[in-house]
Amino acid sequence: MSTPGVLSFTLQGWEQVLAKVKRALVYLDAACAESLHWGCGPTRLMEAVGGPVCHLREFQPNAVGGNAEQPKAVFVLSCLLKGRTVETLRDIISRSHFQYCVVVTALSHAVHLTANHVPAAAAAELEGQQPVFEQLEEKLCEWMGNMNYTAEVLHVPLLLAPIAPYLALTPAFASLFPLLSQDIHLLNSARPDKRRLGSLGEVDSTALTPELILQMRCLVSGLSSLCEHLGVREECFAVGALSRVIAADLANYVPAKNRRKTAAGRASVVFVDRTLDLTGAVGHHGDNLAEKIISVLPQLPGHTNDVMVNMEELTALQTQEEDQNVIAPGCLAQANDLAAKALWEALLNTKHKEAVMEVRRHLVEAASRENLPIKMSMGRVTPGQLTSYIQLFKNNLKALRNHCGILQLGLATVQTLKHPQTAKWDNFLAFERLLLQSIGESGMSVVLNQLLPMFKPSTQRTNDDYGPEELLILLTYVYSVIGEFTVDKDLGEAEEKVKKALVQVFCEESELSPLLQKITGCDSATNLTFHKSKIAVDELFSSLWDIAGARSLMKEFKSVYVPGNHTHQVNHIFQIPLRSVWIWDTSW
Repeated sequence: MSTPGVLSFTLQGWEQVLAKVKRALVYLDAACAESLHWGCGPTRLMEAVGGPVCHLREFQPNAVGGNAEQPKAVFVLSCLLKGRTVETLRDIISRSHFQYCVVVTALSHAVHLTANHVPAAAAAELEGQQPVFEQLEEKLCEWMGNMNYTAEVLHVPLLLAPIAPYLALTPAFASLFPLLSQDIHLLNSARPDKRRLGSLGEVDSTALTPELILQMRCLVSGLSSLCEHLGVREECFAVGALSRVIAADLANYVPAKNRRKTAAGRASVVFVDRTLDLTGAVGHHGDNLAEKIISVLPQLPGHTNDVMVNMEELTALQTQEEDQNVIAPGCLAQANDLAAKALWEALLNTKHKEAVMEVRRHLVEAASRENLPIKMSMGRVTPGQLTSYIQLFKNNLKALRNHCGILQLGLATVQTLKHPQTAKWDNFLAFERLLLQSIGESGMSVVLNQLLPMFKPSTQRTNDDYGPEELLILLTYVYSVIGEFTVDKDLGEAEEKVKKALVQVFCEESELSPLLQKITGCDSATNLTFHKSKIAVDELFSSLWDIAGARSLMKEFKSVYVPGNHTHQVNHIFQIPLRSVWIWDTSW
């Protein structure tokens, strides 16, 4: 940790937490658990807790409390200490036998003052004091049943989940998404007595809802803590409506202003709305193994940025589909395994072919160190070859323990290479290139007509056909890459055909995925009617139209704006000379 960075920032925060958890019950919410998962790993936390048994529990209303032999609890939370969070704290503590409670919040006291509607002038007078935290400490003692018991409330900025030394995500803000044009109506409805907004360009912090302002301030608080750790005086720049508001809030954030007065270094912080480049998120033009692993393997429950790796290959069990959860899944995050971390960074940084060869090299080196009877083979790396190397560790517990991280990444690679979705990857890429060419030569109506034959109900689909979620990915790609377009009769007719076909696809699904449940508002296929499906599709296309027009504002940046054409994957390209970049993202 000699060089300040996103990893040292996260580790420094968790060291403060680990100092408090000895022989405690530890309750974590999902975002903090994900920060721990990528930052220092749950093993470090369990070692810090110590004792014969380590109890880690999810922070939720029905969480099990502590018995008479468990007098200490530590709550590690990413959210504000008010409302439902405080009610959950009260419920857990009231049914427990705690005598010592520590509450760690990832949000600063200044944010809590904002959440409690304390005016800026009054908040300035409270500098150095923490009345919100002190009041909660009194409540904690009251809920424990004795005002002489010990309670602590402290702020530790557990903002980031460091995926790599240069890349960090913000799991607590995974749902924060840029504003679309249709949101203008909602903002105007929430402020009927004020001047009506005409476009996203007119949006500032005074136009946002209190909930969004508070969420934005929580993010700004964390970013300010990161800049303090890096020792920099930041200059904020933004592209996009919401990014502009966040950048302005960070620039005007009072604790940040005070910090900048003594900061020795300098840094530029650039905020960019995700809607300006959705092709990067939904396209298949990246030749990267890590991207494919994250795209095709199932999501790790409770996490936004990790996947489940099936570990059955390393066991003697032959599980059936109904009991597949008997074996705990592996994952990508290997915080305390240096060799596995090096392999993961290679998967992130190299092209697909080189990454697969790197997986083979690490497996061979691991097997050699354990004196396992490995049979070398040159040439192309195949899933079968990698599997044969992995199976060498199967009945060797010592070797499994020593190289568990490498084996998880190896199995993730094998399962990705053999996954049906990986076989479709090149098909996606070819079709995206065809769409790009058609957009440049023929226009939007022709592109939609090319898509139309791909919309097939589940009863007519084969394994090579596209399901509803894949169709949504293609639609998002098309509308994002085309940018602004002219509406005419042909386009209207083509779009109506696509909408009708998509409604039919939704209605004939035998089971709704979590994404389709969210889009349609129905928790099962039996509840999805034609009318509900039509409403959902209409709303979906309204969002697609907003996405298509999102990049129109980029033409304002004339010094770095270069118009794209049908040979490029994006509609606009920005040429910006950068020496060093730190990246954090609210989602991946």
